[in-house]
Amino acid sequence: MTPSDRKYTKNHEWVFIKGDVATVGITDHAQSELGDITYVELPDPESELVQREECGVVESVKAASDLFAPLSGIVSEINTKLDNHPESINEDPYGSGWMYRITGFSDDDVDTLLDADEYESMIGEDE
Repeated sequence: MTPSDRKYTKNHEWVFIKGDVATVGITDHAQSELGDITYVELPDPESELVQREECGVVESVKAASDLFAPLSGIVSEINTKLDNHPESINEDPYGSGWMYRITGFSDDDVDTLLDADEYESMIGEDE
């Protein structure tokens, strides 16, 4: 099920916004397509991201996939647990498998993202 409390990108990232902090991860659909995740390269803390530009990589036993910034802003925190436990993304993509947090983003960027229904339509899933 695609949580309705967050926004989504066409590149299969999710964004959960609380106040002025956006937490980012990849969707359950993305992690299941990738298979067992073995390595994650995340953006550096304090780095400036530009919406839709590459900002990291997820590697699995099947493939490698680029991560794209869902919002422009500053990386305020990364999930360092993923360094030693990248499988957390497979086990809990919407919880402990979060990847990084962004601050300083704009509402205009948020407005370009998909809601859960739009994302499910895009990937061909109906709940």
